[in-house]
Amino acid sequence: MLRDELRAHLEEKILPFWMALKDEDFGGYYGFMDEDLKLDKEADKGCILNSRILWTFATAARVLDRKDLVPYADRAYDFLKKFQDPDNGGVFWSVTFDGKPADTTKHTYCQAFAVYGLAAYYRLTGKAEALETARGLFRTIEGKCRDGKGYLEALKADFSPESNEKLSENGIMASRTMNTLLHVIEAYAELERACPDEAVRAAGLRGMEQALDTIYNPEKRRMEVFFDDDFRPILDMQSYGHDIEGSWLLYDAAIAFAGEAGAEKWRGMCLDLLTSPTERAFTDHGLHYEIVNGELNTTRAWWPQAEAMLGFAFGWEMTKDPAWAERLTTQWAYVKNAVVDLREGSEWFNELREDGTSLGKPMVEEWKCPYHNGRMCLRLIGADLPA
Repeated sequence: MLRDELRAHLEEKILPFWMALKDEDFGGYYGFMDEDLKLDKEADKGCILNSRILWTFATAARVLDRKDLVPYADRAYDFLKKFQDPDNGGVFWSVTFDGKPADTTKHTYCQAFAVYGLAAYYRLTGKAEALETARGLFRTIEGKCRDGKGYLEALKADFSPESNEKLSENGIMASRTMNTLLHVIEAYAELERACPDEAVRAAGLRGMEQALDTIYNPEKRRMEVFFDDDFRPILDMQSYGHDIEGSWLLYDAAIAFAGEAGAEKWRGMCLDLLTSPTERAFTDHGLHYEIVNGELNTTRAWWPQAEAMLGFAFGWEMTKDPAWAERLTTQWAYVKNAVVDLREGSEWFNELREDGTSLGKPMVEEWKCPYHNGRMCLRLIGADLPA
């Protein structure tokens, strides 16, 4: 059964790879490994990577009931303290390999993933300190990382404005992004599940309303990606991976904030965000990456392939249409045969060409993590999967 395959893949391939990356000398986990599986033990360590590792091990320990994984979550939790700014609050973008501030940018996206990891750790351990830190970061995001229009992006260490190179691309500089809003919502949903709180719920629902009213474009059947300061789109682009990720993630968040009945408000949007990339970008050999100004990018990045699995399972759960079950089977076959690196001690390739050859990207860096593929396995292990 697919559920058994996914659990075995998680426990025998994904988790062991990341377990082996623990830094026994300086704490946390190593921040960089190239495609030849060569570690750079002195590479900077990113807060996003560390927070995602924290979420993965904490959630795996809880969902799989594996107490042996708790020390790995503890390690990431302890090292997360290195990113915290004792003077101004919030978390830095990165630290050096030995835990000193490196890039002191305070990005809203980064704050959100720290909340996400801490909330998962609290769900595992019940440690009050983790919950209070998560709630403190929530207050920081709401107090310093947003204005009357919505969430800000990059900020300096003192929370004054900074240009948003980190989440901009394709030759534009975005003042607002879909990606930051999406993952603030995700973080707040995890925090709400960890310990319900009216302020978190209200902020989450406000974000959900903005996703529906501003980010989602019903005419083009996509989420717009990059915006100016007034949330006007500034690039003709569809990110297929983000749309299919947003489909299940936003519906999941809607349930956390509004319950099953209240989530119906977002059902149509979420199903549209699933069917649109499926119709436009899904093939029997994976999901295209994006289309920008009419130009299709056929790169097979690892994370949209994992999100396609979650999206197709979401489609099955919502509709029981056997077409979604067939797509899920097709996508898993592609992932197993092309994206998973069969070398001993490896995990998933970072990026592939459409023909299946590798683009040589790192196996570990600040964005390449166990979050997308680990989350895919963890969610689908407990999902309503087709027989």
